[in-house]
Amino acid sequence: MANEKAIQKAAERSTALSTDKPVTMQDYIKKMQGEIAKALPSVMTPERFTRITLSALSSNRKLQETTPQSFLGAMMTAAQLGVEPNTPLGQAYLIPFRNKGVLECQFQLGYKGLIDLAHRSGEVVSIQANVVYENDKFDYAFGLEKDELTHVPTRENRGQPVYFYAKYRTKDGGYGFEVMSVEDIRAHAQRYSKSFGNGPWQTNFEEMAKKTVLKRVLKYAPLKSDFVRAVAQDEIIKHELSEDMYSVPTVYIEEDDYTVDDATGEIIGDPGAPAEG
Repeated sequence: MANEKAIQKAAERSTALSTDKPVTMQDYIKKMQGEIAKALPSVMTPERFTRITLSALSSNRKLQETTPQSFLGAMMTAAQLGVEPNTPLGQAYLIPFRNKGVLECQFQLGYKGLIDLAHRSGEVVSIQANVVYENDKFDYAFGLEKDELTHVPTRENRGQPVYFYAKYRTKDGGYGFEVMSVEDIRAHAQRYSKSFGNGPWQTNFEEMAKKTVLKRVLKYAPLKSDFVRAVAQDEIIKHELSEDMYSVPTVYIEEDDYTVDDATGEIIGDPGAPAEG
């Protein structure tokens, strides 16, 4: 009788674990449907969120191995910012990131997503980022009275990228531009971005370089605090869902020492300081 009771209790515990603990990413998403629906912005239906989620998971199978909490945190951040991750639009990316031995999902803005956010602020009427190749005609100067920038792309045989620049114009006529060399971009990324050896930095270097120079020039633009809060969500990991994802604590990278898995491209390191771009 004692053995039968022990077996029954073990079976009950096993059943409880199987029903309470999600086994796959899809199980976890299904379990969290109520919380997801409450946290979604009004412009995002649960059906569309599910479609984007499944598309992101299929675009990078490694995402299915990340912690469900960090994956949904990244997806919800993207939803509340109004950008679609891991699509040809290049608005945002979900990056598998090994954090103290645990594979997590990092949210990362793309340069097109950054441009969308700047336009939505209502303060910017024109904003763009461009690549200068070695055979293009390019010159710029900063002055007390007037700044000047000239770029005439060569029609063919443009060569390798040498500079990246971004410029904006506000609705009241203000403007600004910033220029960074390829060497400046690489040095900046290696210093501030823990995902430099992974994801879009390796597959879409020019896009990430454009984002870096855009973030730098927009520091001087008269943009509203909502835009600043949105940009602060770049290169972050979050473990919770909320109707205001800005308020959810961020998991940062704490250590500078990390390595890159040559087989998967994953960053292997400890959590640490926020990245700039």
